[in-house]
Amino acid sequence: MVVIRPENFTEYADIFEVNRLAFGQEDEAKLVENIRYIPNFNSALSLVAVESDRLVGHILFSEIAIASFRGDMTALALAPLAVLPEFQNRGIGSQLVRAGLKQCQILGYKIVIVLGHPNFYSRFGFVPAIGKGMRSPFSVPDETFMVLELVAGALTGISGMVKYSSPFNRV
Repeated sequence: MVVIRPENFTEYADIFEVNRLAFGQEDEAKLVENIRYIPNFNSALSLVAVESDRLVGHILFSEIAIASFRGDMTALALAPLAVLPEFQNRGIGSQLVRAGLKQCQILGYKIVIVLGHPNFYSRFGFVPAIGKGMRSPFSVPDETFMVLELVAGALTGISGMVKYSSPFNRV
């Protein structure tokens, strides 16, 4: 049985290793470490998946902004989502996304942005952000830059460039 819960500071090394192994490099693991140092970091938005006392997955949400003509609108970036390779394709990533989105709603957030696989994230209601008038600061295919309204109508009248926190500039 997999348990999804907020991270604990004693698990930082395990979280680093899950991200490193899942992505086959350290960039995402270092991104997680660097996001922890930004002033508005909320550890309640960093969730882990634990199976039989082993940390097997991790998901992180962090505050970003949508720069619109009405001013900056707070949103969340879902990045990264990682599951140990030997535990992939068992639904753990989906469990982390569902639990994470629920946590985001509980904490009062209204919008989540993700850069990822459309076939996976569309299952949770994510749609291409370009269709909602949002642009990515990264050179990526439109279909991979997606948004989800956690509150219906949260994007009404909002459009513009998405601004990520500085740790994303190093990935």
